[in-house]
Amino acid sequence: MTSGQPQAAPADPTALWDWARAQFRLDPDYVHLALSMLAPQPHAVREAVRRHRDALDRNPALHFHERDANVRRVLERAGAYLGADPDSIALTESTTAGLAVVFGGMRLNPDDEILSTVHEHYASSELLRFKAAASGAGHRVVSLYRNPSEATADEMAAAVTRELRENTRVLALTWVHSGTGVKLPLARIGRAVAEANATRPRHRQIIVCVDAVHAMGVEDFEVADLACDFFVAGCHKWMFGPRGTGVVWGSEKGWAAVEPIMTSFDVEVFWPWYLGRVPEDEAPRARLCTPGGFPAYEHRWALAEAFEFHERLGKERVAARIAELNTYCRGRLAELDGVRVRTPADSRTRSGMICFDVDGHDPADIVAALEHDKVMAGQTPYRSSAVRFAPGVLNTTADIDRAVDSLEKAIAGTL
Repeated sequence: MTSGQPQAAPADPTALWDWARAQFRLDPDYVHLALSMLAPQPHAVREAVRRHRDALDRNPALHFHERDANVRRVLERAGAYLGADPDSIALTESTTAGLAVVFGGMRLNPDDEILSTVHEHYASSELLRFKAAASGAGHRVVSLYRNPSEATADEMAAAVTRELRENTRVLALTWVHSGTGVKLPLARIGRAVAEANATRPRHRQIIVCVDAVHAMGVEDFEVADLACDFFVAGCHKWMFGPRGTGVVWGSEKGWAAVEPIMTSFDVEVFWPWYLGRVPEDEAPRARLCTPGGFPAYEHRWALAEAFEFHERLGKERVAARIAELNTYCRGRLAELDGVRVRTPADSRTRSGMICFDVDGHDPADIVAALEHDKVMAGQTPYRSSAVRFAPGVLNTTADIDRAVDSLEKAIAGTL
């Protein structure tokens, strides 16, 4: 079951974003600056979910028999978006599930070290703690910058390079830090790791694992340019994908370093087993490591339409539009008395969100006050919490002006 030819998006930039917003059912009475947490779905994705759901309700076994073609279509669309071989991609339910595939399956021993940062999300830091406890490997946590608003590419790249040790086996990084809005110079860090790996035997080389959930759907990239071994992201945020979907891309070296943590139900794994052969000898490693069970098929199979939607918008245009809106948003916030912006001014070290503190106010109180004025903002899920605006392609500068005006009233206590 396919969606036919993708609908053409307007070439004119202004018309393009108007067209994009028209594909969604967002409540027009609100300003939506919290879509980085959980995004809505465009018309094409909603319709794909409905088609698959209806087909499964009418004749579950018949539509289930089409699963291989539906999965193949998702992998091909994901591969086209990432610039990757479809067979190097595993499908999961979330970023957390994808990180579990990678960290849970990583072959480590007590002589190995995991290196991660204080900037990781709870999901990643806890999975790494679990892995260190189970394997006996060491786990060292470092900081990449002192002041997020002044973080530089030189500072962050140097911090990683300085902290690498002979027994470092896993380097866990987050491309865009959701607590500060800082974006790592990922390709530069990857090149530094490659230099360190050049003198190591393959089985002792560092595996670079990246949580990219706040970069996919924002940045203009192909995975080959990032110099990492694993790229993990949920698709229900910036990608506007169905809820409960995610991808894991791995390099040949990356997939060779992990074992499956759960039986795969992929047809390319199951059929060799069914025929009495060894799946590891025939199935692509990513498919072997794709967790099995019966997922929400109508959501997973509709992920193809989310990637197609972004193809229509164009990665370069999406990245430029989000950068433009975030520059404007940061500038407006920096004008307010009592607001301290955590996110760097340098566009090279920030991405799609602006995190900030309001002197004398709890972030939860600010978010609640904004919601009362029909402005949806986020609160960063870290011990040192902040308010977060995440302007994306569904927003306008008028949205940002309204949000900043509401924030100014909230600070003054006049909301």
